[in-house]
Amino acid sequence: MIKTYVIDTNVLIQAPYALECFEDNDLVLPLVVLEELDGLKKSDGEKGANARAAVRKLEGYRQKGDLLQGVKLPGGGILRIEKNFVHVELPPDLPDDKPDNRILKVCEGLSETEKDKQVVLVTKDIVLRLKAQMLGIKAEDFEKEQISDDDAQYTGRTEAYIPEDKVKEFKKKGILLTEVYQSDENGNHSIPEFHENEFVILTPDQSDKKTLLGRVSGNKVVPLIYKKSKPYGVSPRNVGQYFMQEALMTDAKVAPLVIIKGMAGTAKTFYSLAVGMEKVYNNPSKEYRRVIVCRPNAQFDDDIGFLPGDEKEKIAPLMRPVIDNLEQILDSDEKQRYEDEQELSDKITEVFERGIIQTEALNFIRGRSIAKTYLIIDEAQNMTPNQVKGIITRAGQGTKIILLGDPGQIDKPFLDEKTNGLSYAAKHMMNSPLCWQITLSAEECERSLLAMDAIKRL
Repeated sequence: MIKTYVIDTNVLIQAPYALECFEDNDLVLPLVVLEELDGLKKSDGEKGANARAAVRKLEGYRQKGDLLQGVKLPGGGILRIEKNFVHVELPPDLPDDKPDNRILKVCEGLSETEKDKQVVLVTKDIVLRLKAQMLGIKAEDFEKEQISDDDAQYTGRTEAYIPEDKVKEFKKKGILLTEVYQSDENGNHSIPEFHENEFVILTPDQSDKKTLLGRVSGNKVVPLIYKKSKPYGVSPRNVGQYFMQEALMTDAKVAPLVIIKGMAGTAKTFYSLAVGMEKVYNNPSKEYRRVIVCRPNAQFDDDIGFLPGDEKEKIAPLMRPVIDNLEQILDSDEKQRYEDEQELSDKITEVFERGIIQTEALNFIRGRSIAKTYLIIDEAQNMTPNQVKGIITRAGQGTKIILLGDPGQIDKPFLDEKTNGLSYAAKHMMNSPLCWQITLSAEECERSLLAMDAIKRL
């Protein structure tokens, strides 16, 4: 059955290509959506860029025909702009002057005039979906970018058994996937379904008190290469950090994209910065020219242009967590840490003045090709799928991109655990030989005993 989808403005702002995602169904854009796009097209940052992209797509369709009568879409459906139904009555507590309510009027009017089709409102706005339900209008989220529950559960690691007589072979050159197995509660053995670059905790079947750490590479599980490394003097404290270290230390030609998910306190930013300092500050091979750190903020795109100062001064408050981690990395003696605050401040100033670490606004990355750079995107769960695509496609030769974040801590409107850019990238880059992923568990929190306890309880 062909449906009529009424598209809200926020869908096009998050995904300008959304009009091409509804197969052979008909699409309706209320006139108020055009008005909102017109008001947003001059905005700074991602919002303005996406509004302009959506307007350009609409101009392309306008050149093909009359949008008031309907223009054919690539999938077979019809796109049209709806300027009628302004006199449809809504309940008194839904005033006519609000854009959301004008969209609801269009939905109500279409439901009356197109009884042979199901009318569905598509919006990222939960409140508008609730209003629609109150009026008996079917409403849905835009699900093209939404990941499934199974995708969300992928952690980048698994556990399996290895025959005792294969331990030495594994340590030398790795073993075939067919020689690794899992066992169910009844003792039945099966070969796991592995993903490329998935990390594996191997337990010899005759001595379950020791474990081996490996990674899926092609048709084999191979041992970790950087297990004994100490980037900038930092040593792994748990299994997750061993896996994280392996992904971060591996050359950008082999692992140009690393996705690290985990709750606060699992040392995602700390460890990423430590490896960056090791590679740029200590490494004579000049693998990377610099470390760039970006940290998106929920209101960042809207507010940065109006803040006083230059770019560095504008983004300084967002980068304070980076400074906090650098203080711990540069002042490595835990017993005497922070005793000389001036010396520590001078060290951090030197790192930035020499260009070893640079901090930049996310929207300043747009349009650039970044070469030989160790690029950290912190709090990547606050990026849209379109933003994360833009970042990854900016990678030039020799650049390594590290996406860090916790999908459970979303601050940006219209994003959630299944629609944010971090989760989107994790799903679509799974099984890519160029992407390494790891999710750190709550038990791997290293911030403090209180932080670890709070993560489990709260």
